[in-house]
Amino acid sequence: MAERRQIGALSAAALVVANTVGAGVFTTSGFAIADLHTPERVLLAWLCGGVLAAAGAISYGAMARHIPESGGEYIFLSRVVHPFAGFVAGWVSLLGGFTAPIAAAALTLQAYLGRLVGSGSGADWIGVGTIVLACVAHLRLRRGIHLQNVAVAIKMSLLLAFAVVGGWVVLHQPPRSPELAAAVPPFDVTSFAMTLVWISFAYSGWNAAVYVGGLVRNPRTALPRALMMGTACVGITYLAVNAVFLYAAPVGAIAGNPDIAAIAAVAIGGPALGVGVSLLVGLASFTSISSMMMAGPRVYARMAEDGLFPAWLGVGDTVPARAVVFQAAAAIAVVWNAQLVEVLSYVGFLLGLSSAATVASLVYARRCEGAGAVPITGYPWVQVGFIAATLTISALMAVHDPRAAAIALGSVALGVPIYFWMVARQPLRPAATGPGPAAAALADSNGGCP
Repeated sequence: MAERRQIGALSAAALVVANTVGAGVFTTSGFAIADLHTPERVLLAWLCGGVLAAAGAISYGAMARHIPESGGEYIFLSRVVHPFAGFVAGWVSLLGGFTAPIAAAALTLQAYLGRLVGSGSGADWIGVGTIVLACVAHLRLRRGIHLQNVAVAIKMSLLLAFAVVGGWVVLHQPPRSPELAAAVPPFDVTSFAMTLVWISFAYSGWNAAVYVGGLVRNPRTALPRALMMGTACVGITYLAVNAVFLYAAPVGAIAGNPDIAAIAAVAIGGPALGVGVSLLVGLASFTSISSMMMAGPRVYARMAEDGLFPAWLGVGDTVPARAVVFQAAAAIAVVWNAQLVEVLSYVGFLLGLSSAATVASLVYARRCEGAGAVPITGYPWVQVGFIAATLTISALMAVHDPRAAAIALGSVALGVPIYFWMVARQPLRPAATGPGPAAAALADSNGGCP
């Protein structure tokens, strides 16, 4: 499969925004404030999550300058470390990076719009129809890009309008009672750390542009720029919108409630605005589905080209059409078996491990480059900090729910025999048997790297 480079930096940044801004921003703060008790602490957690995402974007941008190809973590780890490491990252992407999140976004859209149309729990056709629409759109690359850009522009414009109007209303509210402030429990580090776990998932998607790196024009400069532009846009939006959510209604009304966006909207503008926010959540879910429908199949197609997935997934002149259809079918299967959405909680922390491993491979590659290496922003503290924070978050998740961690690791283990079976049945290829040319070139530049 050879895809023409048709995506500019702005479209790549729009992909980052679309992939990141989904249901998480509309639900997470309700649970967070139940544990942290004040809006200020929750907003601090959102700020920390944004800083962590920015550190990841800087690191992935540096990797993209070395390997400006489609495939994301799969291609990075395959070329720098070993194809087996890349395969594991690709397998994690299939299970927890794209298929389950697409289904979850479709079910979120279905739940909100189902209430509006009166279909209730029987509205499975809404989620399935949305996935089919995104699938059809992305069978033609330029059509999919245009739909994605328009939807993202509308979504961000509506979010900005909500933040401005909501902020004006909040600023004109009477101040909160000082007696309530005096009763706030003291700051708890463990609760703050667990809140960061969920907020980090709400930021997941900041790396979306690297999955389609082979489609981006001037990728060595455009990809790093797109990652940072998209992540900065998301971070600012998250802080503004959540500030409105947290201050629009009393803490007691939103604490522990997943419908914090609807509650805040009703407090600001009544039931009509609540309906509008439900439609906005639906649009955000659709753009998330669309972006993942664009990104995910590129990973599978690249793995197919390297002989690690069935060859038919890599067939296509400009678009891996069969991989797109495969992605849609897999997500629809999850939608029709809603209990499988629980896989999200089982494999979610593996996405953090995958990104930490990718940034660690950047540190490894940096050692191999020698004195003529291109400077990397904040190296090595940004990268080491990202790795340490991400591993800490994953460890907290494992301690909090060891059963979920065990099932997640078990799902990865299922992919191991598939890797060896695919390698055994294919002719020997450099990509399937050892570090690729990128790693070799890096090693040669420093006389070899252990």
